[in-house]
Amino acid sequence: MNYNLTELEVEHLRSLIGGHGNVAKKLEAYAQSCTDPELKAILERDAQAAKQSQQDLMSFLN
Repeated sequence: MNYNLTELEVEHLRSLIGGHGNVAKKLEAYAQSCTDPELKAILERDAQAAKQSQQDLMSFLN
């Protein structure tokens, strides 16, 4: 799909995509070091959600 994004919009999208990637990595790292199973599951779920959001945003660049 062609969204006809401006340069500024593309820049913002790239920033958001990178931010979601960073959040996912940090949440995964926190989950790995977490000893509480319930908290670990929450962190892993949120990391997956951040990855999905990153993928969703990337679709605007294709």
